[in-house]
Formats: sequence, structure tokens, C-alpha cells
Amino acid sequence: MANGIRKVKTTDIELKDRLVSINRVTKVTKGGRTFSFSAIVVVGNEDGIVGYGLGKASEVTAAIAKGIEDAKKNLVRIPVIKGTIPHEQSAKFGGAKVFLKPASEGTGVKAGGAMRAVLESVGIRNVLAKSKGSSNPHNLVKATIKALLQLRDAYTIAEHRGIPIEKVFNG
Repeated sequence: MANGIRKVKTTDIELKDRLVSINRVTKVTKGGRTFSFSAIVVVGNEDGIVGYGLGKASEVTAAIAKGIEDAKKNLVRIPVIKGTIPHEQSAKFGGAKVFLKPASEGTGVKAGGAMRAVLESVGIRNVLAKSKGSSNPHNLVKATIKALLQLRDAYTIAEHRGIPIEKVFNG
């Protein structure tokens, strides 16, 4: 675990991909305009593992495929407890600010757009989420994953403090 990031090895993990956003970008040359596509994709096993990737190509399908390959190289493990997150968390990336709050069973994923794709890919079924500032999908995905990486469960805290798990709750 370097710098607080929990990397995951991709061996025998069934990953599902979700397309978050696709943009047509234009390069102007002396011969005219050249169009290409940029796709941001989120992959996850819906059981605590998620990653995102960016793919660029002259065709939509190739851009998505490159995004999926890039996402598989950047997988991280997130603590999910009973289908929700362990505690409230906020994060900022660029102009996008996100706030995540645990929710009780049956609430569902109360999040929009890019945040919803990330949270569902992780396997979080009950969460309240709010995005403030920029609605740029790239920055929202990165801010959401940054917030998820800052989450710590009781086992991690006990290990970090060097105490038994019971003492975490009983002070």
C-alpha cells in the first residue's frame, strides 16, 4: 500500500465496464478538420474493486476498448461494509467537489451521472452523494475515486494503530 493507494492484481476478477462519457474532439490541420473520440470508462467487480481509464481513438468502439484496457491497469480496492461506505467523506479534484454519506439498507444509490457509475461499479448499493462545482465527468470520476480511496474501515484503523479491533470501538 504505497501512498494510501490499494492496488489490485487482475487475476481471475470478473469486471463489468460502464461508459461514463464520450467526447468528439477536433484537430484542425491545413487539410481540414480531423475528428477523433475520447471516452472515459469505469470498470469494477461490484465487490469493492474499481478503476477508471481514458481511451482516445478515431473510432468510438476503439476509444471505449482503449479506455477499458487503461481502467484495468488502474484498479483499486475500496472498503464496502454491508453495501454502503464506512463513514462520510468528501474530496475535490479540479473544479469538482464530491460528498459521500453512508445510507441505510433500501436507500439505493442517490447520485447522478459519473458518480453513479463509479459507486455502482464498486458495489455500493446504499449511499447518499452530492456533487458541487464542476460537472465535468472526468473530474467527477477522479474526485469520487479520490474520496473512496480516503475511506478506512475498522480493520484498517486497528492495524494502523496496532491495537485489537475491539479497542477501536471501545476506546
